[in-house]
Amino acid sequence: MKRREFIKGSAILGVSIVAPRLLKGNSGLFEANSERKIYRILNADKTTVGTLPILRAFAGDHLDYVSPYVLFDEFGPVNLAPKNKPLRVNAHPHAGIVPTTYFLSGSGHHKDSLNFDFQIGKGDFMMFSSGKGAIHMEETGQKLYDDGGLYHGFQIWLNMPAKYKFTDPATHVHNEKKMGSIETKNYSAKVVLGELFGAKSQIELLSPAFYYHITMKAGCKLEIPTDPTHNAFAYLVKGNLEVEGQKELKPNQVALYQRDESMISLFSKDGAELLLLGGQPLNEPVFSYGPFVMNTEDEIRKCIQDYNSGKMGDPELVNAISAK
Repeated sequence: MKRREFIKGSAILGVSIVAPRLLKGNSGLFEANSERKIYRILNADKTTVGTLPILRAFAGDHLDYVSPYVLFDEFGPVNLAPKNKPLRVNAHPHAGIVPTTYFLSGSGHHKDSLNFDFQIGKGDFMMFSSGKGAIHMEETGQKLYDDGGLYHGFQIWLNMPAKYKFTDPATHVHNEKKMGSIETKNYSAKVVLGELFGAKSQIELLSPAFYYHITMKAGCKLEIPTDPTHNAFAYLVKGNLEVEGQKELKPNQVALYQRDESMISLFSKDGAELLLLGGQPLNEPVFSYGPFVMNTEDEIRKCIQDYNSGKMGDPELVNAISAK
């Protein structure tokens, strides 16, 4: 695979907008004066990256409402039989962003040009801080190959502030011990990034952001406080969810919230699993070309030149399969 061929084949694409569906009957929420209003609801669209089936909620668009995040993919869920050929994304570059990977089920194999080669699994959170550029390969992991099972999780890209775009790349994997945790009779939450109700993640960030994995039981009402100057969006993984304005959020839809208010109000009649993310908008120019996200067109050209000249690493070495 030629280097330029991969870049041209990895363009960021938009997704579809849907009209909000209103719930019938009485609302399960109380109207609050400080409640955030929903700007727009989006459908996640099916696509593939390499041989991985994914649902893409947004990609390079709606940045005024999702920054500092720039791309949101749900991979799977898909059931794999033991000894099946791994689902795989061959070696590809990144620069200027932090692709994060979070596993709900199954396992993954990551290998990169920084000499990292490891397995990650359920509950793990990987950050591939690409900086000035590096290459990685992703595929389903050894445990799934040996035993089969469900492969399911998220790859969500965090944009890097301009002053960090050309720092040295790095790879970090964090387990659940680094994350905050909340358990109540009505809901549970994992604070992957940021802080919620006193539960705080220990994972360091380049700019303020939050990432909550929330499971609500039937009849649960939640009011989530946020910084009114920060962006926020909710993605429903499964179940049913009522959001602001008696709107219904369906599985695989994302609700983008307006700023200027604090509280995000949620209600689930039958139970729900969702991600709630957001953070401080970077308010910087964004130029993207496939896996490169920079602040100027000249910086994109430099990324392409660096990749083609081999400064980000050798795709053939990264693609080489490790001994089992």
